[in-house]
Amino acid sequence: MAGRRDGSLMRDKGQSLRGSRIALAILTGVLLGCVFAFLFPHGFFSSDPPIQHRRLDKSGLQVASSSCESQERINMLKSDIASLLDKNAEFEKRIKDLTERLRRAEQGKDNAQKQFLVLGENHKAGPFGTVKGLRTNPTVIPDESVNPRLAKILEEVAVQKEIIVALANSNVQSMLEVWFNSIKKVGIPNYLVIALDDNIESLCKSNGVPVYKRDPDEGVDSIGKTGGNHAVSGLKFRILREFLQLGYSVLLSDVDIVYLQNPFHYIYRDSDVESMSDGHNNMTAYGFNDVSDEPAMGWARYAHTMRIWVYNSGFFYMPTLPSIELLDRVAGRLSRESKSWDQAVFNEELFFPSHPGYDGLHAPVKFL
Repeated sequence: MAGRRDGSLMRDKGQSLRGSRIALAILTGVLLGCVFAFLFPHGFFSSDPPIQHRRLDKSGLQVASSSCESQERINMLKSDIASLLDKNAEFEKRIKDLTERLRRAEQGKDNAQKQFLVLGENHKAGPFGTVKGLRTNPTVIPDESVNPRLAKILEEVAVQKEIIVALANSNVQSMLEVWFNSIKKVGIPNYLVIALDDNIESLCKSNGVPVYKRDPDEGVDSIGKTGGNHAVSGLKFRILREFLQLGYSVLLSDVDIVYLQNPFHYIYRDSDVESMSDGHNNMTAYGFNDVSDEPAMGWARYAHTMRIWVYNSGFFYMPTLPSIELLDRVAGRLSRESKSWDQAVFNEELFFPSHPGYDGLHAPVKFL
Protein backbone atom coordinates (compact mmCIF):
# COMPACT_ATOMS: atom_id res chain seq x y z
CA MET A 1 0.00 0.00 0.00
CA ALA A 2 2.84 2.33 0.89
CA GLY A 3 4.56 1.66 -2.44
CA ARG A 4 1.38 2.37 -4.41
CA ARG A 5 0.85 5.63 -2.50
CA ASP A 6 4.41 6.79 -3.21
CA GLY A 7 4.03 6.11 -6.94
CA SER A 8 0.84 8.11 -7.05
CA LEU A 9 2.55 11.02 -5.34
CA MET A 10 5.40 10.93 -7.84
CA ARG A 11 3.00 11.03 -10.79
CA ASP A 12 1.15 14.00 -9.29
CA LYS A 13 4.42 15.84 -8.70
CA GLY A 14 5.55 15.24 -12.31
CA GLN A 15 2.27 16.48 -13.77
CA SER A 16 2.44 19.56 -11.57
CA LEU A 17 5.97 20.27 -12.75
CA ARG A 18 5.01 19.95 -16.44
CA GLY A 19 2.06 22.28 -15.89
CA SER A 20 4.35 24.85 -14.28
CA ARG A 21 6.73 24.69 -17.26
CA ILE A 22 3.90 25.18 -19.76
CA ALA A 23 2.58 28.13 -17.81
CA LEU A 24 6.11 29.60 -17.64
CA ALA A 25 6.55 29.18 -21.41
CA ILE A 26 3.22 30.83 -22.09
CA LEU A 27 4.06 33.70 -19.77
CA THR A 28 7.46 34.09 -21.40
CA GLY A 29 5.85 34.18 -24.88
CA VAL A 30 3.32 36.77 -23.81
CA LEU A 31 6.05 38.96 -22.34
CA LEU A 32 8.20 38.68 -25.47
CA GLY A 33 5.15 39.47 -27.61
CA CYS A 34 4.47 42.61 -25.63
CA VAL A 35 8.09 43.69 -25.95
CA PHE A 36 8.16 43.14 -29.74
CA ALA A 37 4.75 44.78 -30.15
CA PHE A 38 6.05 47.84 -28.33
CA LEU A 39 9.34 47.99 -30.23
CA PHE A 40 7.97 47.07 -33.69
CA PRO A 41 4.33 48.19 -33.85
CA HIS A 42 4.24 47.82 -37.69
CA GLY A 43 6.00 44.47 -37.88
CA PHE A 44 9.51 43.59 -38.97
CA PHE A 45 8.96 44.19 -42.74
CA SER A 46 6.58 47.19 -42.83
CA SER A 47 7.74 50.06 -45.06
CA ASP A 48 5.27 52.57 -43.56
CA PRO A 49 6.71 55.18 -41.23
CA PRO A 50 5.81 55.05 -37.53
CA ILE A 51 2.38 56.28 -36.72
CA GLN A 52 3.69 59.11 -34.56
CA HIS A 53 5.32 60.55 -37.69
CA ARG A 54 2.12 60.58 -39.75
CA ARG A 55 -0.23 63.50 -40.22
CA LEU A 56 -3.46 64.11 -42.14
CA ASP A 57 -3.84 66.67 -44.89
CA LYS A 58 -7.03 68.74 -45.44
CA SER A 59 -8.73 66.06 -47.56
CA GLY A 60 -8.22 63.40 -44.86
CA LEU A 61 -5.52 61.48 -46.74
CA GLN A 62 -2.44 60.33 -44.96
CA VAL A 63 0.64 62.20 -46.06
CA ALA A 64 4.12 61.17 -45.06
CA SER A 65 5.87 63.93 -43.23
CA SER A 66 9.57 63.87 -43.07
CA SER A 67 11.35 65.98 -40.56
CA CYS A 68 14.20 66.37 -43.02
CA GLU A 69 11.99 67.86 -45.80
CA SER A 70 13.75 71.08 -46.75
CA GLN A 71 12.41 74.46 -47.81
CA GLU A 72 14.23 74.03 -51.09
CA ARG A 73 12.12 70.99 -51.92
CA ILE A 74 8.93 72.93 -51.16
CA ASN A 75 10.05 75.77 -53.42
CA MET A 76 10.77 73.30 -56.21
CA LEU A 77 7.27 71.83 -55.88
CA LYS A 78 5.72 75.29 -55.98
CA SER A 79 7.73 76.09 -59.09
CA ASP A 80 6.58 72.88 -60.76
CA ILE A 81 2.94 73.64 -59.94
CA ALA A 82 3.24 77.16 -61.39
CA SER A 83 4.84 75.77 -64.53
CA LEU A 84 2.05 73.20 -64.94
CA LEU A 85 -0.59 75.91 -64.51
CA ASP A 86 1.06 78.02 -67.22
CA LYS A 87 1.18 75.04 -69.56
CA ASN A 88 -2.45 74.26 -68.82
CA ALA A 89 -3.46 77.83 -69.69
CA GLU A 90 -1.47 77.60 -72.91
CA PHE A 91 -3.15 74.31 -73.79
CA GLU A 92 -6.60 75.78 -73.12
CA LYS A 93 -5.79 78.73 -75.39
CA ARG A 94 -4.61 76.40 -78.16
CA ILE A 95 -7.71 74.23 -77.76
CA LYS A 96 -9.93 77.32 -78.02
CA ASP A 97 -8.07 78.45 -81.14
CA LEU A 98 -8.35 75.01 -82.73
CA THR A 99 -12.06 74.87 -81.86
CA GLU A 100 -12.61 78.23 -83.57
CA ARG A 101 -10.73 77.04 -86.65
CA LEU A 102 -12.78 73.86 -86.71
CA ARG A 103 -16.01 75.84 -86.44
CA ARG A 104 -15.01 78.06 -89.36
CA ALA A 105 -13.95 75.06 -91.40
CA GLU A 106 -17.29 73.38 -90.71
CA GLN A 107 -19.16 76.54 -91.69
CA GLY A 108 -17.16 76.74 -94.92
CA LYS A 109 -17.77 73.05 -95.56
CA ASP A 110 -21.51 73.50 -95.01
CA ASN A 111 -21.62 76.42 -97.45
CA ALA A 112 -19.57 74.48 -99.99
CA GLN A 113 -21.91 71.50 -99.70
CA LYS A 114 -24.94 73.71 -100.25
CA GLN A 115 -23.44 75.19 -103.38
CA PHE A 116 -22.27 71.77 -104.60
CA LEU A 117 -25.80 70.40 -104.25
CA VAL A 118 -26.97 73.11 -106.62
CA LEU A 119 -24.01 73.53 -108.95
CA GLY A 120 -23.01 69.87 -108.97
CA GLU A 121 -26.28 68.72 -110.47
CA ASN A 122 -26.85 68.63 -114.20
CA HIS A 123 -29.82 70.76 -115.16
CA LYS A 124 -31.77 70.53 -118.38
CA ALA A 125 -32.89 73.73 -119.99
CA GLY A 126 -36.68 73.91 -119.93
CA PRO A 127 -39.02 75.44 -122.51
CA PHE A 128 -38.50 78.97 -123.75
CA GLY A 129 -39.01 81.55 -121.02
CA THR A 130 -38.92 79.07 -118.14
CA VAL A 131 -35.18 78.93 -117.42
CA LYS A 132 -34.14 80.71 -114.22
CA GLY A 133 -30.70 81.25 -112.71
CA LEU A 134 -29.79 79.36 -109.54
CA ARG A 135 -29.44 81.16 -106.24
CA THR A 136 -26.50 79.71 -104.31
CA ASN A 137 -25.76 82.27 -101.61
CA PRO A 138 -26.49 80.73 -98.19
CA THR A 139 -27.58 82.54 -95.06
CA VAL A 140 -25.13 82.96 -92.19
CA ILE A 141 -24.71 80.28 -89.54
CA PRO A 142 -25.13 82.07 -86.16
CA ASP A 143 -22.03 82.40 -84.00
CA GLU A 144 -22.85 83.90 -80.59
CA SER A 145 -19.20 83.76 -79.48
CA VAL A 146 -18.58 86.83 -81.65
CA ASN A 147 -20.38 89.10 -79.18
CA PRO A 148 -22.38 87.39 -76.40
CA ARG A 149 -23.61 90.70 -74.94
CA LEU A 150 -25.00 91.89 -78.26
CA ALA A 151 -26.45 88.44 -78.93
CA LYS A 152 -28.47 88.66 -75.70
CA ILE A 153 -29.84 92.10 -76.63
CA LEU A 154 -30.80 91.01 -80.14
CA GLU A 155 -32.54 87.92 -78.80
CA GLU A 156 -34.82 90.19 -76.77
CA VAL A 157 -35.41 92.89 -79.38
CA ALA A 158 -35.36 91.26 -82.84
CA VAL A 159 -38.47 89.82 -84.49
CA GLN A 160 -37.97 86.73 -86.67
CA LYS A 161 -34.21 87.39 -86.63
CA GLU A 162 -34.67 90.85 -88.23
CA ILE A 163 -33.94 94.28 -86.79
CA ILE A 164 -33.62 97.96 -87.76
CA VAL A 165 -30.28 99.41 -86.68
CA ALA A 166 -29.10 103.04 -86.51
CA LEU A 167 -25.81 104.59 -85.37
CA ALA A 168 -25.81 107.91 -83.54
CA ASN A 169 -23.66 110.28 -81.51
CA SER A 170 -24.51 113.60 -79.88
CA ASN A 171 -24.01 115.50 -83.14
CA VAL A 172 -27.21 113.95 -84.55
CA GLN A 173 -29.26 113.88 -81.33
CA SER A 174 -32.14 116.02 -82.64
CA MET A 175 -32.53 113.85 -85.75
CA LEU A 176 -32.32 110.70 -83.64
CA GLU A 177 -35.25 111.86 -81.50
CA VAL A 178 -37.40 112.38 -84.61
CA TRP A 179 -36.25 108.98 -85.89
CA PHE A 180 -37.20 106.87 -82.87
CA ASN A 181 -40.41 108.84 -82.19
CA SER A 182 -41.63 108.04 -85.72
CA ILE A 183 -40.79 104.36 -85.17
CA LYS A 184 -42.73 104.34 -81.90
CA LYS A 185 -45.71 106.04 -83.54
CA VAL A 186 -45.86 103.39 -86.28
CA GLY A 187 -45.48 100.62 -83.69
CA ILE A 188 -42.31 98.96 -84.98
CA PRO A 189 -40.95 96.81 -82.12
CA ASN A 190 -37.67 95.52 -83.56
CA TYR A 191 -35.23 98.41 -83.69
CA LEU A 192 -31.96 99.24 -81.95
CA VAL A 193 -29.76 102.31 -81.57
CA ILE A 194 -25.99 101.83 -81.49
CA ALA A 195 -24.88 104.61 -79.15
CA LEU A 196 -21.46 106.02 -79.99
CA ASP A 197 -21.19 108.09 -76.81
CA ASP A 198 -22.56 108.13 -73.26
CA ASN A 199 -25.01 110.98 -73.90
CA ILE A 200 -26.89 109.05 -76.61
CA GLU A 201 -26.97 105.96 -74.42
CA SER A 202 -28.56 107.96 -71.57
CA LEU A 203 -31.03 109.59 -73.97
CA CYS A 204 -32.21 106.25 -75.30
CA LYS A 205 -32.58 104.69 -71.86
CA SER A 206 -34.57 107.64 -70.57
CA ASN A 207 -36.95 107.35 -73.55
CA GLY A 208 -37.36 103.57 -73.42
CA VAL A 209 -35.44 103.07 -76.67
CA PRO A 210 -33.47 99.80 -77.10
CA VAL A 211 -29.81 100.78 -77.10
CA TYR A 212 -26.45 99.08 -77.37
CA LYS A 213 -23.15 100.77 -76.54
CA ARG A 214 -20.16 98.97 -77.94
CA ASP A 215 -17.12 97.96 -75.95
CA PRO A 216 -14.25 100.50 -76.14
CA ASP A 217 -12.58 100.52 -79.54
CA GLU A 218 -9.91 103.16 -80.03
CA GLY A 219 -10.19 103.31 -83.81
CA VAL A 220 -13.98 103.52 -83.83
CA ASP A 221 -14.53 105.61 -80.70
CA SER A 222 -12.43 108.54 -81.89
CA ILE A 223 -14.68 108.90 -84.95
CA GLY A 224 -17.91 107.87 -83.27
CA LYS A 225 -17.73 110.45 -80.49
CA THR A 226 -16.65 113.50 -82.49
CA GLY A 227 -17.29 112.68 -86.17
CA GLY A 228 -19.89 114.34 -88.34
CA ASN A 229 -22.72 112.70 -90.22
CA HIS A 230 -20.59 111.31 -93.08
CA ALA A 231 -17.83 110.08 -90.74
CA VAL A 232 -20.34 108.26 -88.55
CA SER A 233 -22.04 106.84 -91.64
CA GLY A 234 -18.78 105.19 -92.66
CA LEU A 235 -18.55 103.30 -89.36
CA LYS A 236 -21.65 101.24 -89.99
CA PHE A 237 -19.90 98.96 -92.46
CA ARG A 238 -17.55 97.81 -89.70
CA ILE A 239 -20.09 97.64 -86.90
CA LEU A 240 -22.89 95.83 -88.77
CA ARG A 241 -20.66 92.84 -89.44
CA GLU A 242 -21.24 91.45 -85.93
CA PHE A 243 -25.02 91.54 -86.40
CA LEU A 244 -24.83 89.36 -89.50
CA GLN A 245 -22.30 87.02 -87.86
CA LEU A 246 -24.80 86.48 -85.05
CA GLY A 247 -27.32 85.29 -87.64
CA TYR A 248 -29.54 88.40 -87.84
CA SER A 249 -30.74 90.22 -90.94
CA VAL A 250 -30.18 93.96 -90.59
CA LEU A 251 -32.12 96.87 -92.02
CA LEU A 252 -29.60 99.69 -91.67
CA SER A 253 -31.18 103.09 -91.27
CA ASP A 254 -29.60 106.52 -91.03
CA VAL A 255 -31.29 108.80 -88.49
CA ASP A 256 -32.48 111.33 -91.12
CA ILE A 257 -35.38 109.02 -92.03
CA VAL A 258 -39.00 109.24 -90.88
CA TYR A 259 -41.13 106.07 -90.77
CA LEU A 260 -44.75 106.09 -91.90
CA GLN A 261 -45.16 102.29 -92.14
CA ASN A 262 -43.32 99.16 -91.07
CA PRO A 263 -40.63 98.61 -93.77
CA PHE A 264 -40.40 94.87 -93.06
CA HIS A 265 -43.77 94.47 -94.80
CA TYR A 266 -42.15 95.53 -98.09
CA ILE A 267 -38.91 93.53 -98.13
CA TYR A 268 -38.73 90.63 -100.62
CA ARG A 269 -35.87 88.72 -98.91
CA ASP A 270 -34.69 87.20 -102.19
CA SER A 271 -31.43 89.15 -102.65
CA ASP A 272 -28.16 89.75 -100.84
CA VAL A 273 -28.77 93.50 -100.74
CA GLU A 274 -32.08 95.38 -100.87
CA SER A 275 -31.55 99.11 -100.85
CA MET A 276 -33.31 102.42 -101.26
CA SER A 277 -32.56 104.20 -104.54
CA ASP A 278 -31.54 107.80 -105.09
CA GLY A 279 -33.62 107.70 -108.26
CA HIS A 280 -36.61 110.03 -108.45
CA ASN A 281 -38.76 107.88 -110.78
CA ASN A 282 -38.89 104.32 -112.13
CA MET A 283 -36.50 105.05 -114.99
CA THR A 284 -33.76 106.55 -112.84
CA ALA A 285 -34.25 103.97 -110.11
CA TYR A 286 -34.36 100.85 -112.27
CA GLY A 287 -32.10 101.91 -115.15
CA PHE A 288 -32.41 103.07 -118.75
CA ASN A 289 -30.51 103.11 -122.04
CA ASP A 290 -28.79 106.46 -122.46
CA VAL A 291 -27.41 107.30 -125.91
CA SER A 292 -24.44 109.55 -126.44
CA ASP A 293 -24.34 111.24 -129.88
CA GLU A 294 -21.05 112.23 -131.53
CA PRO A 295 -21.64 113.21 -135.22
CA ALA A 296 -17.93 113.16 -136.06
CA MET A 297 -17.97 109.38 -135.72
CA GLY A 298 -20.16 109.01 -138.82
CA TRP A 299 -22.27 105.88 -138.88
CA ALA A 300 -20.91 104.97 -135.41
CA ARG A 301 -21.96 108.30 -133.92
CA TYR A 302 -24.34 106.75 -131.38
CA ALA A 303 -22.82 105.19 -128.25
CA HIS A 304 -25.28 103.42 -126.02
CA THR A 305 -24.77 103.47 -122.24
CA MET A 306 -26.71 102.08 -119.32
CA ARG A 307 -27.62 104.59 -116.67
CA ILE A 308 -28.93 103.95 -113.17
CA TRP A 309 -29.15 106.10 -110.08
CA VAL A 310 -27.12 104.78 -107.16
CA TYR A 311 -28.15 102.77 -104.14
CA ASN A 312 -28.53 104.88 -101.00
CA SER A 313 -26.14 103.64 -98.33
CA GLY A 314 -28.35 105.12 -95.62
CA PHE A 315 -31.14 102.56 -95.93
CA PHE A 316 -30.46 98.95 -96.94
CA TYR A 317 -31.28 95.38 -95.91
CA MET A 318 -28.64 92.62 -95.65
CA PRO A 319 -29.16 88.93 -94.76
CA THR A 320 -26.43 86.70 -96.27
CA LEU A 321 -22.72 85.83 -96.48
CA PRO A 322 -22.11 87.99 -99.59
CA SER A 323 -23.57 90.84 -97.54
CA ILE A 324 -20.68 90.40 -95.11
CA GLU A 325 -18.24 90.39 -98.02
CA LEU A 326 -19.70 93.71 -99.19
CA LEU A 327 -19.34 95.19 -95.69
CA ASP A 328 -15.73 94.02 -95.51
CA ARG A 329 -14.91 95.45 -98.94
CA VAL A 330 -16.42 98.85 -98.21
CA ALA A 331 -14.93 99.09 -94.70
CA GLY A 332 -11.51 98.08 -96.04
CA ARG A 333 -11.54 100.74 -98.75
CA LEU A 334 -12.78 103.47 -96.40
CA SER A 335 -9.95 102.68 -93.98
CA ARG A 336 -7.41 103.05 -96.82
CA GLU A 337 -9.07 105.93 -98.68
CA SER A 338 -9.72 108.61 -96.08
CA LYS A 339 -11.26 111.07 -98.57
CA SER A 340 -13.68 108.59 -100.16
CA TRP A 341 -17.43 108.95 -99.62
CA ASP A 342 -18.99 105.81 -98.20
CA GLN A 343 -21.98 105.88 -100.57
CA ALA A 344 -19.73 106.11 -103.63
CA VAL A 345 -17.60 103.19 -102.44
CA PHE A 346 -20.73 101.20 -101.54
CA ASN A 347 -22.04 101.49 -105.12
CA GLU A 348 -18.70 100.88 -106.79
CA GLU A 349 -18.32 97.58 -104.94
CA LEU A 350 -21.87 96.61 -105.92
CA PHE A 351 -21.70 97.55 -109.61
CA PHE A 352 -18.12 97.31 -110.85
CA PRO A 353 -17.75 94.11 -112.92
CA SER A 354 -14.82 91.74 -112.64
CA HIS A 355 -11.77 92.75 -114.68
CA PRO A 356 -8.02 92.01 -114.59
CA GLY A 357 -6.83 92.59 -111.06
CA TYR A 358 -10.32 92.90 -109.61
CA ASP A 359 -12.92 90.26 -108.68
CA GLY A 360 -16.41 91.71 -108.67
CA LEU A 361 -18.91 91.04 -105.92
CA HIS A 362 -21.17 88.09 -106.71
CA ALA A 363 -24.32 89.32 -105.00
CA PRO A 364 -27.87 89.74 -106.31
CA VAL A 365 -29.21 93.22 -105.55
CA LYS A 366 -32.69 94.77 -105.48
CA PHE A 367 -34.01 98.30 -105.18
CA LEU A 368 -36.61 98.71 -102.44
